[in-house]
Amino acid sequence: MASKKEDYLRKPEWLKIKLNTNESYTDLKKMMRSKNLHTVCEEARCPNIHECWAVRKTATFMILGAICTRACRFCAVKTGLPTELDLQEPVRVAESVTQMNLKHVVITAVARDDLRDGGAAVFAETVKEVRKANPFTTIEVLPSDMGGKFENLKMLMDAKPDIMNHNIETVRELTPRVRARATYERSLEFLRRAKEINPDIPTKSSIMLGLGETNEQLYEAMDDLRAAGVNIITLGQYLQPTKNHLPVKKYYTPDEFAALKEVALGKGFSHCESGPLVRSSYHADEQVQSAKQAQ
Repeated sequence: MASKKEDYLRKPEWLKIKLNTNESYTDLKKMMRSKNLHTVCEEARCPNIHECWAVRKTATFMILGAICTRACRFCAVKTGLPTELDLQEPVRVAESVTQMNLKHVVITAVARDDLRDGGAAVFAETVKEVRKANPFTTIEVLPSDMGGKFENLKMLMDAKPDIMNHNIETVRELTPRVRARATYERSLEFLRRAKEINPDIPTKSSIMLGLGETNEQLYEAMDDLRAAGVNIITLGQYLQPTKNHLPVKKYYTPDEFAALKEVALGKGFSHCESGPLVRSSYHADEQVQSAKQAQ
């Protein structure tokens, strides 16, 4: 059992952020509720929500409902058995992207292990609707491993997103403790196959730091991602959502994140976002061109 010291490590100064709940932020929040849409920004308690919504005017839509069939020990999203599938959701997401005038949109989803296709059909339809209504908006998708089924991945890749993002979340050794149902090797295979289906679509993955990983394990994970053809990597600090989630074992300093960025770029990633408040979708709009130029 984790000690109290591990459970309640004091949050350092560099993780304290200034909230910006201006009119733009408030309007976007009202619009999301009016269209019955979910965002991972809210559901996963992202620390950058105010910067993205109020300043950058970007958002990450979470489709396929708000209830996940997995119970990963790092994630604040609700867990349970989803009750329905909303086939009109793709159109509402596309309409919202238009209203927000987004230049880049990230579409993610809860894991839907209850569906044969893992939600791939709705995912692909959302990409198509967003592109039809917003031809100049670049689209990034962030799916679960969709059960590791090739046909589900191909359905989504055939919709031709601008970036395919799938997170390994942590190093090989910690995966069984951190993630539910997903495996380290399955995620690597998912990314490898995505690149095989369409080599022109940049792939991306993310690792949370502070769960007890060593530098050697981190370097190995970077090498594994590069071997799978991954172009972009994001490195961010794990923050414990509630007392029921995994405790933070270490808070990395900004200098440590900067050093890890240099390591990642030295290993051949075309782009690396690395910092205490970095999340998988952080500054995602800047990564599209960077990745394509390096293709």
